[in-house]
Amino acid sequence: MNKNYYAVIMAGGVGSRFWPVSTPDNPKQFHDMLGTGESLIQQTFNRLSSLIPSDQILIATNQRYKDLVMEHLPEVTENQILLEPAMRNTAPCILYSALKIKDQNSEAVMIVAPSDHHIEDETEFVRNVKSAFEACQERDILMTLGIKPIGPNTGYGYIQFEEGADEIRKVKNFTEKPDLKTAQEFIAQGDYLWNAGIFIWSVKSILDSFQRSLPAMCNLFEKGADLWNTEKEMDFINQHYPDSENISIDYGIMEKALNVFVMGTDFGWNDLGTWGSLYDKLDKDKTENAIVYSKGYFIDAKNNMISTTQGKNIVVAGISDYIIVETDDTIMIYPKSEEQNIKEVSKEAEKRFRED
Repeated sequence: MNKNYYAVIMAGGVGSRFWPVSTPDNPKQFHDMLGTGESLIQQTFNRLSSLIPSDQILIATNQRYKDLVMEHLPEVTENQILLEPAMRNTAPCILYSALKIKDQNSEAVMIVAPSDHHIEDETEFVRNVKSAFEACQERDILMTLGIKPIGPNTGYGYIQFEEGADEIRKVKNFTEKPDLKTAQEFIAQGDYLWNAGIFIWSVKSILDSFQRSLPAMCNLFEKGADLWNTEKEMDFINQHYPDSENISIDYGIMEKALNVFVMGTDFGWNDLGTWGSLYDKLDKDKTENAIVYSKGYFIDAKNNMISTTQGKNIVVAGISDYIIVETDDTIMIYPKSEEQNIKEVSKEAEKRFRED
């Protein structure tokens, strides 16, 4: 394995669209959503460790999830866990991790990847990441992995790229989640990819970009230059991290930089952002019902997404196109067509249950 390869797994999200399985105390990255025997964060760590030394994989998460990270990834040390004392979006966290990595190895190249995505062809994923690492070692570029779209999905951001024969192409622009008409136009044009939120760069390139685009944030973190990877690092972070700007890496860096490139990939990616996206990845029975952890008996019922606690026998009759979820203390029965409302419904439901 290459000693200059590093990774940062982003594991601080709440995953509220997967309520009631995913909760603020135990979010989706710490669950085996697909019924594989591994949680999503375990799958992500194992996938990256086939290319990157496992002691050079950092986990960026909220302070409240430290014990969960150590429970799911007992092989990591406390110095590999970056604990955020406040939610400040992705840019401060990535700056923090890049500075910490640079202190260990100024020649490092790093991948930043979410903890909760599903990747079907892991061999192809590793090949793509290795190619991106090699490019970023040779050139002063910021790389992102784009997904070749299979349709006009309105739930993803899009990346437009310049034409060319190379695997890696210069980015023209980023577009946030478009409406259906715009997404259809993007697909028809043929020069757009889905934005997977997976980034690769050398620590030198990304830190130079932060200095150009977010100098105030750089100055804030520079106060801790002598403290990275020491016992005093966490005290510094607790004191100063909440003062950093609340901004994403996309807005803060990627949309401003002139050296952004994208690699088009096709490794079977799914962001597992909703119950519907999980349904798409699961095996179905002959009436298109998907079920996790249990056995189902369906009568005049089709296209349902069902997730329960382990080993239940589920009978569903006369209900189609629904999400049916059972946890230790909650049951949710909700139409798939309205799943975009689950995030808000979960807040109201938990409020009412607390009041009762």
